[in-house]
Amino acid sequence: MKILERLIADKLLQIKAIKLQPENPFTWASGWKSPIYCDNRKTLSYPSIRTTIKIELARVISEQYPEATAVAGVAMGAIAQGALVADLLGLPFAYIRSEPKNHGLENLIEGELRPDAKVVIIEDLVSTGGSSLKAVNAVRNFGCEVVGMVAIFTHGFPIVEKRFKEAKVRLITLSNYDAVIEEALRTDYISRDDVAILQEWRKAPEIWNT
Repeated sequence: MKILERLIADKLLQIKAIKLQPENPFTWASGWKSPIYCDNRKTLSYPSIRTTIKIELARVISEQYPEATAVAGVAMGAIAQGALVADLLGLPFAYIRSEPKNHGLENLIEGELRPDAKVVIIEDLVSTGGSSLKAVNAVRNFGCEVVGMVAIFTHGFPIVEKRFKEAKVRLITLSNYDAVIEEALRTDYISRDDVAILQEWRKAPEIWNT
């Protein structure tokens, strides 16, 4: 798995789906200052990388969640990749909105899930885990069983492991923050001095650089 984590990290860095700027941090929507920015939707524009991610997500589901009978993607970032994976596995696909639609049927889940379905949820990015677990609750409230979640990338915040454990959800990611740092250092994207800054940020991102 370590080899895959480094491989995916390298690809995300190559296409700038992940950017690292320890000395010139980004500002997230939450207001947090961050030395990393991740936009995995960019992977969809690169056929070979898109295919690699699709195949690896499908492989994880086949090996780790063989009981799955449906795939659900979290809107908006995981809709396209989730549909690709569901197609490869020959499974039904639906996607989960962040909020119910405010007109028509006011759907929270788009597509069709059987109430007894065993669902694997696909995410493009797991950050603090809040929106990911909100999607889990939506599927469970619909009457389905969530057998697990698979994501492309996670920052690996300690709070995420705690939240997923409490929610009884098994999370598997193709790559992670540590693998990105290792690959960025190997390719001279960052210096060894930058590593300390990047590691310090993850310990307390909400108060870093304030």
